[in-house]
Amino acid sequence: MELKTALTYLKGIGPNRAALLKKELGAETVGDLLEHYPTSFLDRSQVYKIADLHGAEMPQIQLRGRFIAASLQGEGARTRLVTAFTDGTGVIEVVWFRQAASIQKSLNPDVTYVLFGKPTEFNRRWQLVHPELDTEASAEKHRGLRGVYPLTEGLRNRGITSRQLHTWMVTALDSNPPIPEILPEQIVRANGLMSRAEALHAIHRPANMIEAQRARHRLKFEELFYLQLNIIRYGRNRKAALKGHVFSKIGHYFNSFYERCMPFELTGAQKRVIREIRSDMNTGRQMNRLLQGDVGSGKTLVALLTMLIAIDNGTQACLMAPTEILATQHYESISAMAGELGLNIKLLTGSTPKSRRDEIHSQLTDGSLNILIGTHAVIEDNVRFARLGYVVIDEQHRFGVAQRARLWQKAEIAPHVLVMTATPIPRTLAMTVYGDLDVSIIDELPPGRKPVTTVLRYDVNRQQIYNALHRQLLAGRQAYIVYPLIDENPKLELRDLQTGYDNIAHLFSDFKVAMVHGRMKPSEKERQMQLFASGEAKILVATTVIEVGVNVPNASVMIIENAERFGLSQLHQLRGRVGRGADQSYCILMSRQNLSHDSRHRLQVMTATTDGFILAEEDMKLRGPGDIEGTAQSGLHINLKIASLVADTPILQQARTAAEQLLDADPQLASYPGLRLTLSRLFDRTMDWARIS
Repeated sequence: MELKTALTYLKGIGPNRAALLKKELGAETVGDLLEHYPTSFLDRSQVYKIADLHGAEMPQIQLRGRFIAASLQGEGARTRLVTAFTDGTGVIEVVWFRQAASIQKSLNPDVTYVLFGKPTEFNRRWQLVHPELDTEASAEKHRGLRGVYPLTEGLRNRGITSRQLHTWMVTALDSNPPIPEILPEQIVRANGLMSRAEALHAIHRPANMIEAQRARHRLKFEELFYLQLNIIRYGRNRKAALKGHVFSKIGHYFNSFYERCMPFELTGAQKRVIREIRSDMNTGRQMNRLLQGDVGSGKTLVALLTMLIAIDNGTQACLMAPTEILATQHYESISAMAGELGLNIKLLTGSTPKSRRDEIHSQLTDGSLNILIGTHAVIEDNVRFARLGYVVIDEQHRFGVAQRARLWQKAEIAPHVLVMTATPIPRTLAMTVYGDLDVSIIDELPPGRKPVTTVLRYDVNRQQIYNALHRQLLAGRQAYIVYPLIDENPKLELRDLQTGYDNIAHLFSDFKVAMVHGRMKPSEKERQMQLFASGEAKILVATTVIEVGVNVPNASVMIIENAERFGLSQLHQLRGRVGRGADQSYCILMSRQNLSHDSRHRLQVMTATTDGFILAEEDMKLRGPGDIEGTAQSGLHINLKIASLVADTPILQQARTAAEQLLDADPQLASYPGLRLTLSRLFDRTMDWARIS
């Protein structure tokens, strides 16, 4: 039998089961099935004695003995089989609630059976419920370690168990399919790995846990190696192929701004990032750089300074943001900072009137418009540039790859691309999402900024919190209060915005209260936001629509209701709305007291640090890479079969180093046709994750 043999030819799997396995696991061949790996192992190497059972939490165990009594109890659907089983050292009750009558008929008091299951204490007696039942002969086949395989609901509904999958794995391996090596021999040897054949045998039928762990390590390495090889190879090929503008001049606009208009002294981190961007702009290859920086770290100033380099070199610049509020904020702050330079800066959004649109289109094509700032409107087909040289994309995870590509394709020579995010990306995820992309990090706050004080409080502390809020408002400060829901939901014990607004407006009747949420018309949302931004409204009651793109330096208090309902990245974004001025700011996480362990841990982490990168790593540990904000939107769909980006960082780094060394020696993998074939099989139909532009 071959690895490419269809599953219908494997004993025990007919056409119906083969179709089911294809639908539920994507497995069509013997090789596909063998790549459905166990997540843990059951130990059936030891037989316990009933007399040895004790009151502590017991694992799943094996017992060998005979049935000495069996009776059906209950009626109809509630019929159950209750039996007494002995091994000579004691008696244990064994119960079946399903197929009770047929199991009773199959039991023979003269036969020795082996039971496998988890014993529990019930009415001060030991009991096994629905154990696996074998004769001594059949138990021998399952002796030793046995994998526990992940199951889908569809498999369970059709009666397919982990034990059944294990039986098919053993059958497949017993057919001795030739298992070729898919890693270069020098990589296997240099990293002390099992061969692929050894690993597949050991992962499904290990002799012991040491062998199982070695097999897991080999298969994780293999999976992560190919993932990194694909990303790095794509990134290198792309860099070599895409020519870019050479911005060799630092001229009038940059120097004038630096000397006359700088709003504050650049931090060391900002200076470092600008040097990295300048270096990229001078290579003759398209820059493809990710800029990570916490909220308030000064990314916009870096974007403006580097846009001025593009303008000094005779090209136009464009900044795209995901929302009209954020685009407008960028337009206003950049216009204010660069106002003395005499640049032509325009804003283009979905609500821009036609007459102004026509003017913008005309100035773009004749080259007189220097900087265009906007939303998705800037990627419409009728938006054309005379010479687009530099593109900045803010909160880039809000845009799909195709949307970003439409922007940079508006130029004959690919513009340099800088994408910015205030959502820190864990190092291991960044290596996988963005591969060989150059990454810059602003890890300093501008001088004068104070870390936000974050506390966890409960309903019993509410009056104390409102008293503190009142003191802040009397001192001239402003506050946000964020709710998880717009309307009351009887099924969820959560505070809602509508009720909260009425309550806050009543309690703080001396102050104007504004309200924004996602179901408002854009014009009304904008009006309410302006009430708060102007300082007329002292409290803004909102949902998470304010997590990005709201800059009110006078706001010093952020209260988040039902904070346990939010992920760490989202809480961090919300907290970033305050602490933007020189005053001490506060973030109060309001929560119910009866929290789950994970929820309490998450909120305690929030109160312990303001470092977005620490929070991002912790968020990935708690939620997994697939749930991290932005990965779904960016086109990242990581379907790892055995490796984990959270738990396997050392293996990921080891695999990445091996991939880099291989590509350094043979960039086109000309000496490794088998490797190229495997790469093609694994990734030909998937998106290039390294691509951000």
